[in-house]
Amino acid sequence: MKTARVPLFALCGGLTLFFGLTIAPAPAWAQDASPIVGDWQGTLNPGAQPKKPIVVHISAAQDGSLTGTIDYPEQDTTGIQMTAITYRKSILHFECTPSLTLYDGTMNQGNTAISGTMKQAGETLDLTLHRTP
Repeated sequence: MKTARVPLFALCGGLTLFFGLTIAPAPAWAQDASPIVGDWQGTLNPGAQPKKPIVVHISAAQDGSLTGTIDYPEQDTTGIQMTAITYRKSILHFECTPSLTLYDGTMNQGNTAISGTMKQAGETLDLTLHRTP
């Protein structure tokens, strides 16, 4: 009865590949999104109504896709899911379908602030978001 023999070089190559992949660091898929990832605060000024603080939370998955939520602390509203979010070449765009919210802003060179406009329920307001520590 013959036994199957695996050439030594194939065995060594397979083991090297296996251990090399398990030890190597995970690729930085979200590297392009890193300036936008984090928590951001701003204040909406709807004119005659009281100003509304807003907190935006943005995170990136390992594949680079972005997710986020919005909080309105003065209204005790937290975790409103963003239904779409993109960040390309310093331009942030996000949408929240349930609340009819759209935001388009541009990141400054220091990656500390995003200036833009928020459209919410037919009203357009200036909104500058500042990175929180």
